[in-house]
Amino acid sequence: MSQPTSPAPKALPIDPLQPDPWIGLRRHTPARIALGRSGVSLPTAELLAFGLAHAQARDAVHLALDAEAFCEALQAEGLQTLRSASAAPDRAAYLLRPDLGRRLPEAESARLRAMATSPRLLVVVGDGLSSLAVARQALPLLRALRAMTPPGWPAPGEPDAPVVVTTQARVALADDIGEALGAAQVLMLIGERPGLSSPDSLGAYLTAAPRRGRHDAQRNCISNIRPEGLTVERAAHKIWWHVLQAEALKATGVALKDLSDQVLLPGLPAAPGSPALAG
Repeated sequence: MSQPTSPAPKALPIDPLQPDPWIGLRRHTPARIALGRSGVSLPTAELLAFGLAHAQARDAVHLALDAEAFCEALQAEGLQTLRSASAAPDRAAYLLRPDLGRRLPEAESARLRAMATSPRLLVVVGDGLSSLAVARQALPLLRALRAMTPPGWPAPGEPDAPVVVTTQARVALADDIGEALGAAQVLMLIGERPGLSSPDSLGAYLTAAPRRGRHDAQRNCISNIRPEGLTVERAAHKIWWHVLQAEALKATGVALKDLSDQVLLPGLPAAPGSPALAG
């Protein structure tokens, strides 16, 4: 007599989502690592997140800066402002013709030369490739720069050193503006090219003796200024350190090495892990 057979056990469903063994590293970086897999593809949630980040980066590039509102916000805090614009007539021309964003129209250059006050440090705020960065980070950074102004220096936004707000701007536009206004140094605060996790990153470019024809090796760059990167307090410390050193050296760029994390300025702690030297 045959024995009754038991029904075969049902196969357990296989979870198609395969977690990445590096998942623990994600808490240390916003970079897209340890995303996992669903079969041979990305999980749907990660694919959607990538699409959102890409859309935010595109929006940051194409969104126009509300320069009037930004100037009003500066003026409400007591900063003097001056409006300007590059030779690029609109955003489309700016994106297609980078050279136009690097220079002033001749009429605008003449207008600024007539207003020259020869400031020791001229701050120019340009929309660049992320007006979102300017809208979010530029005013807090200007507050920090004013709060940390060294003795004997005019704070950015004083009558003899107005903040120039310019549109359709590339970094080198500050050279034209600084030359026209007779500045000893020019600091360009500009929206950086968006990344897929950083659509609102602000850059700061310092150039001594600005004039048309300066190149990138003749300026210093402090980048990724935003809460998730370099804080405005840290950035202000680095900027003033560079400004003071540039005045002593009469040069910026490859001649000026960044040792700012090793030197204290009044009211600012040294960077974590740095050997703080009295400065």
